[in-house]
Amino acid sequence: MANIKSAKKRVLIAEANRQRNVAFKTSIKSAVKKALSLATDSDKEALNLAISKVYQLCDKAVSKGILHKNTAARKKSRLVLAIKRAQQ
Repeated sequence: MANIKSAKKRVLIAEANRQRNVAFKTSIKSAVKKALSLATDSDKEALNLAISKVYQLCDKAVSKGILHKNTAARKKSRLVLAIKRAQQ
């Protein structure tokens, strides 16, 4: 543990940021699972909304610095490929 007061504060802030990042990444994973579960349904509108939500979350994570831009692009690409595969 740090000895200096400002270093102790930074440890607390870093932990809070880590928890926030983990929660955000979890929400992305949940949105991806929801979109994949809708891939086999006949409701195209719900599927498009789910894909849009995943795209929105990924882009927001990039802007906040939670995900690297290539990671977000890979997630979006793999989601679309998996949906196309599931619909065949």
